[in-house]
This record gives sequence, C-alpha cells and structure tokens, in this order.
Amino acid sequence: MAEIRLARLEQGQTKIKNVPIAVTPEGFWCCPSPVVFQKTLKSQNPLNKPKPASPPSKIPVEKKSIPVTDRKPPLSRSRSAAVSDDDRKGNADASGYSAPEVVPRTSRPKVENMPRKIAIEFGEPGTSNIKVVLLGKQGFSVKLSVHKNVLMDNSSFFANKLADQEGPSMEIGDCEDVEIYVETVGLMYCKEMKQWLMKQNVSRVLRILKVAEFLGFKSCMQSCLEYLEAAPWVGDEEEEKVVTSILRLQSEGIGVSPVLKRVSADVSKPHKDTLSHIIELVLRSNEERGRREMKLVVLKLLRENQSVSSNASSTDICNEIIYSSCRSCLASLLFLFQQAAETDFTDRSVDRKEPVLKQITLEADNLSWLLEILADRQAADEFAVMWSKHQELATLHAKLPIVSRYHISCITARLFVGIGKGELLPAKDTRKLLLHTWLEPLINDYSWLKHGCGSFDRKVVEEGIGRTILTLPLEDQQSILLTWLGSFLKVGDSCPNLQRAFEVWWRRTFVRPYVETQGSIHQQDCSITSQLEP
Repeated sequence: MAEIRLARLEQGQTKIKNVPIAVTPEGFWCCPSPVVFQKTLKSQNPLNKPKPASPPSKIPVEKKSIPVTDRKPPLSRSRSAAVSDDDRKGNADASGYSAPEVVPRTSRPKVENMPRKIAIEFGEPGTSNIKVVLLGKQGFSVKLSVHKNVLMDNSSFFANKLADQEGPSMEIGDCEDVEIYVETVGLMYCKEMKQWLMKQNVSRVLRILKVAEFLGFKSCMQSCLEYLEAAPWVGDEEEEKVVTSILRLQSEGIGVSPVLKRVSADVSKPHKDTLSHIIELVLRSNEERGRREMKLVVLKLLRENQSVSSNASSTDICNEIIYSSCRSCLASLLFLFQQAAETDFTDRSVDRKEPVLKQITLEADNLSWLLEILADRQAADEFAVMWSKHQELATLHAKLPIVSRYHISCITARLFVGIGKGELLPAKDTRKLLLHTWLEPLINDYSWLKHGCGSFDRKVVEEGIGRTILTLPLEDQQSILLTWLGSFLKVGDSCPNLQRAFEVWWRRTFVRPYVETQGSIHQQDCSITSQLEP
C-alpha cells in the first residue's frame, strides 16, 4: 500500500496526493475506495477558508528621520502609492525631523487562502506505459498510470484515441464524475466484475453504467445490466432512474430487454383481462379483512392511474369493466332479495338463512365500492340511471327485515352525496326518479344507518339529499319536501334533517319568487321605453 504524502505548498503549486491502492498481479489497483475522493475533496475546504484577521499593529507617530543619502533604495515598488525623491528632499531641507508618511498597502492574499489544485495519482508508474489525466471540476484532477493495451482492449473510446497517439499521456477534460471514471477504468483490470458490483448499490451502478457507456466499455455495461436486472429497486424514484438509463441504451446494441421486462409485458393488450380478473377476485372474496384492504388499494391505484393517464380509450375500457361488474352485482342482489322476500324464508333454519343474508351484505358492499370508483372517475351517471330504475328491488326492500336490508340504503345515500357534491350530474328525470324510488326506503333505514355503518356521515348525507331535491323544479321540490315534513314530524331524529333545504324552498316560494319579479320588472321597462319613444 502506498502512503499518503501531503507537502506544504506555496502559491500556485499543485497538491499531489498519493493514495493507498490495492495492487493487482498486473501492477494496477483494484478499484479505489470512494472514501479517498470524499476525504480529498473535504480537505480543500479548510484550506480555502479565510483566517481571522490579526489585530493591526501600532504605527509610531514620530520617528527620528534618517538622511536621505543613507537610505537604501527600495527592493520593490509594489506599493499602491510611493513618495517621490523631490518630495523627500523638500521635506528634509525644511526640517531636521519629519514624520514618515503612512503609505497604504494593498493586502496580498495569503498562501493559505489561495485555491489549490488537487491531484491524485493511482497505479504503479514503474510498470505502466501511459498516463491518463482526468480533469474534473474545481481544479480536481486524477492521474492514472495505466497500460495502453488494457485500455484499448476494453474501451472503444480509448482504442480510437490511442490508436495513432505516440505520446506518453492523454487528458480527458470536463469529467463530471471523476471518482466513477477511476472506478470504471479500474474495472478493466478486474476479472470478477460481478462480485465487485454486488457490493455496490443501484445508484452507484447507474453512475458506472453511464461512464462505461461513454468509454465504450461493453463488458462493464453488460455486467451492470445483469446487476440491475437482478437487484431490487427501492421506490418509484429509483425505478424511474433505472428505466430512463436503460432506455437510453437501446440503440447501443446491448440486450436491455431483460431489465425492461420488469416494467413492461410482451403481451400487446393484457390490461382489460387483467383488470377484470382483479376486480372479480376482490368482489368474490369472502375474507373480510383481505377484501376490505384490497378494495382500498385498488381504489387508490385506479385514482392514481386516472390522474396520470390521458388515454381516453384506456379510461373507457376501465369504466366498461366496472359497469359490467355493477350489472352482475345488481342481478345477484335482486335474486337474493327475491329469496329473502319469500313467505317461508323467516321460518327457515339459521343455517339456511345466514348465507343469503351474508351474501346480501357482501353484494351491497361490492356495489358501494364500485360506485365509489365510478364517482371518483366522474363516470357514475349511468349508475344513477340503473339504480333509479330498479323499482322491483325497492319494492322487495320493504319486505325484508331492516337488519338485512339497510346496507342497500348506503348505496342510495352515496348517490345523493355525489349529486350534492357535483361528482355526478344525472338528468332531471333521473334525479326525480331516484328520489321517488329510493328516498322513502332511505328514511325507513335511517336510524340503522346512523348506528350500523361506521363510515356513515349524517351531515354530509343530509346535505346531499337536500341539494339533490333543490335541483328539481319548484313544484317537485314542494311535493318531496312536504312528504319529508310529514315523516320528520312523526319520527324526528330517526329521519334525515332536511331543514336547510326546506328553508331554501320556502324562500324561493314565498319570499322572492324570481319569475313573477322578473316579469313585473320587464313590464315596467317596456312601459317606460314606450313613454320615451317619440
């Protein structure tokens, strides 16, 4: 191992640092440690920091003058101001004593404060036949004592540069990553490149790959690709860096497909079938915890995909898959309601009733999840049409025990919330039919919804119902709100509180009837205009 030599420098000198190296049988190092560069770069900072200024020395006011003839000529005239000989003679003749003038000096930079050039030497000069100088930023340079045949055999860059060169050295300027350049050249001497790369992380291997690409070091590039294909990538940011680097190499004639297969499939259009299969697996799962967690995961991923993707056809395919699942769940739910509404259903044993009731709860939860996806994608208008037209389901709803049916009202509540927030904008007839078909079942289940559904937010639901009612014509608002008023006065807190919507309707009807007011204003304007005409 070579020793580290740090010599004291004068201004303008270059500091040369011989670093410890592990010499191979070929007489070269085996990939220097990154710590060498880090310590070397850090060592520049203390040298470049200005030292605190020393206190100014006292200047005597008066001093016995020395005859001009006895004075020695100045050695240099680097002062910013000098006294002429005539002035000196005049002052000496006028007085036997004279106070010397204080001549201001320009401060000379200290040697410690001057920026230093740092140079590091690698290799064994005694066995090498060429020197490669890497010039980095801020005066940082590295001199490599290497072998010409090794460089030319491994690097197309060096092969082209050194083919006609007879000199003992060459320079590579503007090296952004000198440390990695040294490591990459060192790998030309390394027989077990894979074992060495295994000790590195993905980020460092990407840096080596970039330099190897510049040098045309094909075997190193291939080893880096094999490492990246097998090593785990941590996080989306690292994956993006790997993919970007690999895509840049596609034109190099190197096999990058094994790495890219981790992020892209060979099948031309697998997304439709895959997404349909995933949703089907989630919908048919009977394990409560796994189903609940995967519903959250799929909803989150679809939301992310919606925010990133701008492909309209992909969005349409996804919505088509979801609506297909909605129709399947609705058909299953209707069949289960028909079973539960049979006259002898209540007389059956618990073992026979329990699977049906459990499946009703499951299908209701599935529909709520699918509606949440559609509302998040602003594509739930068709669902509102489907739900409002299911009058048979609403009729059977009243025949089931409330404990078995109240989960269905969660779907109705979510539709009202979506309309109230503007997440879906169904037509007027759909909104009216939805209220006439499902508002009464919702009112009947309201007390159970408040206590049985953990995610039920009473204020949000009541505001959604009220806003939905207020989107209808004034006559329809009056009909629905008067019906609600009768229920609210009977059951009170067990009914949705729609007082805010009721107040808005009241003001529209009795306080400020817009149509009549506008009509009277228009008639007044017409009469005034006719009077002003000649």
